[in-house]
Amino acid sequence: MAKKHLTSEDIIHIAKLGNLTLNDKEVEMFKKQLSSVIDYIDKLQEVDTKKIEPSSQITGLTDVFREDKVNEERTLPQDKALANTKSKANGLFKVKAILTE
Repeated sequence: MAKKHLTSEDIIHIAKLGNLTLNDKEVEMFKKQLSSVIDYIDKLQEVDTKKIEPSSQITGLTDVFREDKVNEERTLPQDKALANTKSKANGLFKVKAILTE
């Protein structure tokens, strides 16, 4: 497969999509680096994977969960949490709306 070389315009477009501002030196650096990445991906596409089973991971590790319980030493009772506020309603902090329709 032919090597894909990105143009300066390609890099500037990609940077714009990421809301990045690049100088000329950075454009040239990323042009070489990203072209190299694309070439490597093309090389990977040549590997025959028809007989390979799909897998999500190969280490055998599993998620570890802890029991979901409240640690009373790390919580603040509602009355203490609301003690210093000037504005509360129904046991909650009362604040001005920040979203409107």
